[in-house]
Amino acid sequence: MNSEISTRHPEKADFDRIVEVIDQWWGGPVQTSAHPIFFYELGERALVAEKEGRIVGFLLGFLSNSQVRTGYVHLVGIDPEFRRRGVGALLYGEFIETCREAGCKKMKAISTRGNEESVRFHAALGWDSKEVDDYAGPGRKRVVFSRDLSAEHVT
Repeated sequence: MNSEISTRHPEKADFDRIVEVIDQWWGGPVQTSAHPIFFYELGERALVAEKEGRIVGFLLGFLSNSQVRTGYVHLVGIDPEFRRRGVGALLYGEFIETCREAGCKKMKAISTRGNEESVRFHAALGWDSKEVDDYAGPGRKRVVFSRDLSAEHVT
């Protein structure tokens, strides 16, 4: 991983930049997934990765108050020029640690069917996955990723 990449919590200008580049980074229209609620109301755990002042990635996530306290990764974007350089792993690692410190026992993320890059990424980080029929409504199958933190030992 490039040691010159650092993470921090986003500011308003970062969110504005994310909204400007997300469709380009994802290769399609997903701008509405970077909803302002993830900055204004749930942003205390969001992260941006930067190199020399340039945003090279971000993670929008939050803690759910489900029966088992869960850290939820909503949306991750990595600048195409910085993919496969450890930016995603850095963001996930820091977010997982924050969730662990907040008492989370598990982690969760969702992806669409056919997103093999996401499946490979999560598997490489030790997440389990399963396809769930009708997860996002009738006929809208999703891949649900999970990771049990309660069984992991922190060293």
